Amino acid sequence: MKLHYYPETDSLYVEFKPEPGAETIEVTRGLNVDVDAAGEVVGFDIDHASRRLDLGTLETTALPLHTIKAG
Repeated sequence: MKLHYYPETDSLYVEFKPEPGAETIEVTRGLNVDVDAAGEVVGFDIDHASRRLDLGTLETTALPLHTIKAG
């Protein structure tokens, strides 16, 4: 899983799979889910992320992490 923040558009993309989405589904205004051809979630995009989320903190609970990268 990867988090991609784009400051020029203030959007946050949460990537679950490194595959291209076949379809984008708007869940609600500013929240879109990308799915692959099989209907599995590839990732989701959050518009106006800094207004909706605390982007200064990332916390995980009980994830079986093997690698942590910061970039």
